[in-house]
Amino acid sequence: MSNIRITKQFNFETGHALYGYDGKCRNVHGHSYKLSVTVIGKPITDTSHVKLGMVIDFGDLKKIVKEDIVDIFDHATVFNKNTPHVELAKELTDRGHNVILAAYQPTSENMVIDFAAKIKARLPKDISLFSLKLQETDSSFAEWYASDN
Repeated sequence: MSNIRITKQFNFETGHALYGYDGKCRNVHGHSYKLSVTVIGKPITDTSHVKLGMVIDFGDLKKIVKEDIVDIFDHATVFNKNTPHVELAKELTDRGHNVILAAYQPTSENMVIDFAAKIKARLPKDISLFSLKLQETDSSFAEWYASDN
């Protein structure tokens, strides 16, 4: 049986600031992110299996990504926990805002690495993460490929 890739797309809104950056992105701002998650595996051939013909049920993939990424990052503000932004983060949190203190500078590049690790940890053993594409704007995105890692 052939390996097949399937892709599910997700949308979420997230704010961030890049501490120490030499441009406008040092200021708190947000993006309408688009995340494309592609997994690879062999379709189920067991005729008694309820998911016959599927690599993974799109609903199962949605559950993983929604729980570990979308529900956490949507309408949150992400700061690098090792910067002075922690003071702003504390004030925002105290005022009821959803703030994530990441162990990295919250660029699309670092976010896609983080997301890949989270998704890989939850996939069934016979399914592999093939690639991720995190689109920050209409013309800017970061990609992660298993073959590169």
